Amino acid sequence: MRPTTALLSLILLATTSCTHGSNRQEAPVSPAVTDLAERSRALAKRVIIADGHVDVPYRLVEKLGPEGEPTEDISKRTAGGDFDYPRAVEGGLDVPFMSIYIPADLQTKPGASKALADSLIDMMEKIARKSPEKFAMAHSVEEARRNTQDGKVSFALGIENGSAIEDSLENVKHFHKRGVRYITLTHSKDNQISDASFNTGKRTWNGLSPFGRQVVAEMNRVGIMVDVSHLSDDAIRQAVEVSQVPVIASHSSCRYFTPGFERNISDELIRVVAAKGGVVMINFGSGFLSQAANTYELELRKVMMAFVQERGVARDGAEVQAFVESYMREHPVPFARVEDVADHIDHVVKLVGIDHVGLGSDFDGVGPSLPIGLKDVSQYPNLFRVLLERGYSEADIEKVASGNVFRVWQRVESHATGR
Repeated sequence: MRPTTALLSLILLATTSCTHGSNRQEAPVSPAVTDLAERSRALAKRVIIADGHVDVPYRLVEKLGPEGEPTEDISKRTAGGDFDYPRAVEGGLDVPFMSIYIPADLQTKPGASKALADSLIDMMEKIARKSPEKFAMAHSVEEARRNTQDGKVSFALGIENGSAIEDSLENVKHFHKRGVRYITLTHSKDNQISDASFNTGKRTWNGLSPFGRQVVAEMNRVGIMVDVSHLSDDAIRQAVEVSQVPVIASHSSCRYFTPGFERNISDELIRVVAAKGGVVMINFGSGFLSQAANTYELELRKVMMAFVQERGVARDGAEVQAFVESYMREHPVPFARVEDVADHIDHVVKLVGIDHVGLGSDFDGVGPSLPIGLKDVSQYPNLFRVLLERGYSEADIEKVASGNVFRVWQRVESHATGR
């Protein structure tokens, strides 16, 4: 996904997962909750916050300068985007899993997916080396904890779209050596590993491919978490069944709130993931959180595609962008709120317990659709405040913030035999 324009990217794939850009709106703060807000900020500083999906790498690669270097310096406060070091510190973010996103269009070009993945990893490693007092790579839970103690923001790595493996199991081990600690098996189209949730036509594999089953086994062997976000329902079920260790859904919310939206995970599959010890990490995009926003985005895509066909123009061109911006001014986005994210957390907890839910924001991936109160990485304390108001203990919140995904990560590490 992720064409050059964040807004159009969001619409073209109807909230598949990732667009870029920001449209910040601050959540109103009542004087009556000042003490609780202060407690929430202190809690965000004290606990480790690990976010399962942050799309900084592709955000940066879309805006490279003439010499191939990023034009944004995320070690400093940036004018755009949802992540930078100052805001991460402000919000208490310690361990963002940086998404090594591979567009589905590259799947037809042999070698292109792996080459892009390696180049994005190279870029994140270079950023960490240039600001060693601020950033460090994290290849294990132990490294992530140590980096946090040293006052550094960790870059953990997750590949979004297993097409980066190409057709070689050797590449699974290659990416483990490069520091990748989860792989989302597919993205917006079926690939050589798995069917995708957004393929509404005939499924290629009716779940995982034979090669996909081998990939899951190899990920178990080398110590890479299996990520089932973006997969079809059958593929999720099969991935959990094949995996010998728990899996994660790195950035998926609950389908209970968005019936018919397969990109979110159903109650049945939440139970399946949890029964194996896995974690569902809640996506912050408004279209993932509320039916009103989801319906809005589908309608916006429909009217945009009608405009494209009527005018015969490129979908990612300036004329279409101007049309979409005009439409959104006339028909404001029904943004979700931070309370909606808490609703999704509540739902998972009621279904399967506190040990199986986490945070997978999709910051820098869902563009202008972020909820009021969670517009960038400085605002995790707003979510903590709502959870405290609802009676969650600080120990509960620590599990949601990082404890649950760290447990899965450590389980996968300890199971691995083929490093």
